[in-house]
Amino acid sequence: MKRAVLASARWCVSVAIMTLLFLPSLLLLPVAAVAAELKTVVSALEQGYRTLTDVHATFAQRSVIAGIDRVQKGAGEFSLRKVPGGSAMFRFTYTKPQKQEIVCNGKTVWLHVPDNKQVMQMDTKALFAGGNGIAISYLTGLGELSRDFTVTFAKERQDKQGDYLLELIPKKPSAVLAKLLLTISGNGVEQFQQTGNPVVPFPVVGSTVIDAGGNRTTMEFSDIRSNKGISPSRFTFKVPAGVEVIKQ
Repeated sequence: MKRAVLASARWCVSVAIMTLLFLPSLLLLPVAAVAAELKTVVSALEQGYRTLTDVHATFAQRSVIAGIDRVQKGAGEFSLRKVPGGSAMFRFTYTKPQKQEIVCNGKTVWLHVPDNKQVMQMDTKALFAGGNGIAISYLTGLGELSRDFTVTFAKERQDKQGDYLLELIPKKPSAVLAKLLLTISGNGVEQFQQTGNPVVPFPVVGSTVIDAGGNRTTMEFSDIRSNKGISPSRFTFKVPAGVEVIKQ
């Protein structure tokens, strides 16, 4: 109960609602759980993702451009649905700072900015070429995270809420991803320790992508809903009338 109260004080209302959904399970946990080893945290993450079929969440984004201390903030929702073969369909809908959508049906990616009246369309393989794919592999390939990254705990193993902090260095560095930081739900890891099963399919509550130039993009996830049966139609993009399509 103490952990849930602390979490509710930190997070926004939507995340507090999510926490209450897990409250019956949390009450079964010991008051002072033993901190998990790195292998356990990684296993909870990877095994959880292997049971995942789809996930929907809201996000708050904060990007910092190195050297000029320029900060850009964004917010919106994202959905992801796994498809056979290890890939995934996804949709990011930004409401701030301006409306835009990034939609992928597993083969094609569309970037739509309504204010520009343009849609950029590209093949998924082209998007992922040159190492770009690994920049979002923490969302589309969490089941094999240790295959692509060298994983260690961050300087602080856990934050004040008891969530685990991981530092990941890609085994094949690229300009778009020099380091990845993940915040993993402490409650999810504890339930994995207790049951031996990945009770929380998507335990990622935060991530930070750092590129070769030192630019940082942080996303905090809330109102996470997993395995609810998201329709494939959500990942189909229909080009609005009067909008120019730019193919790359």
